[in-house]
Amino acid sequence: MRSRYTAFVLNRPAYLLATWHASTRPAELALDPAVQWLGLTVRHHKPAGERAEVEFVARSRSAGAGGGGGQAQRLHERSRFVREGGRWFYLNGDLL
Repeated sequence: MRSRYTAFVLNRPAYLLATWHASTRPAELALDPAVQWLGLTVRHHKPAGERAEVEFVARSRSAGAGGGGGQAQRLHERSRFVREGGRWFYLNGDLL
């Protein structure tokens, strides 16, 4: 979870796609470089063998007009992951 958040911060869509399970992965992913990620709080994680759920809140801000600070946003999600070949992959999530 934390490595995927870091990929959003560093604007690395290739890493996000590589850590997204093939059964739910989009063909491509465009990230908005104007989004400034402000922090991640992992609220809960529930491992269950080769599967896991992570509840998190990620905070961001979009650049406003003229490059100024824009509206702050929160993404609160419960994400599901699966481990295959010793690696964890994001499956999907529900917004909370």
